[in-house]
Amino acid sequence: MAQEESRDESAVHQELSADFHDPLIRGLHKAIRVCIKMLAVLMVLVIFLGVLDVVYHLYDALKEPPILHLTVSEIFEIFAAFMVVLIAVEIFINIRLYLGSNTLPIQLVIATALMAIARKVIVLDLDQTPAEYVFAIGVVTLALGVTYWLVSNGSATRIRGSENHGERSEVSQQAD
Repeated sequence: MAQEESRDESAVHQELSADFHDPLIRGLHKAIRVCIKMLAVLMVLVIFLGVLDVVYHLYDALKEPPILHLTVSEIFEIFAAFMVVLIAVEIFINIRLYLGSNTLPIQLVIATALMAIARKVIVLDLDQTPAEYVFAIGVVTLALGVTYWLVSNGSATRIRGSENHGERSEVSQQAD
């Protein structure tokens, strides 16, 4: 049982623990947590401003003659503005999870990075972009995808392993 608890503690890394033994470090952790809360408030402000930017882009594009008609480039500009807001929302969720659990949600951070690179791919003008840049974006996308897959498979394997470990201990207890 003690071995299982120590395994769980090593799986959850406490970044800014409020229970740190040194009072100075504990105080610094509290100060950093206040700063992170301020960043969360600022991120909500950025999200509101981003939504206003999307509304402005949409209004600006629709008011020009021909009225209520969007060109392909205008649609891509609006998509880019939407994606920026969605990325800001993902970053806010990362901050909120970090504050709630004292751990950095690695899988969510990787998913946010995937969303950011997807935004780049969506708004990429292939006529103006060098081939090396497109190749580099492809490599980054592939690396993030593989990393996300490995992290999500590792989480599922750890969960299945702990479930199997629990089943074995119940069976061994019944045998005793």
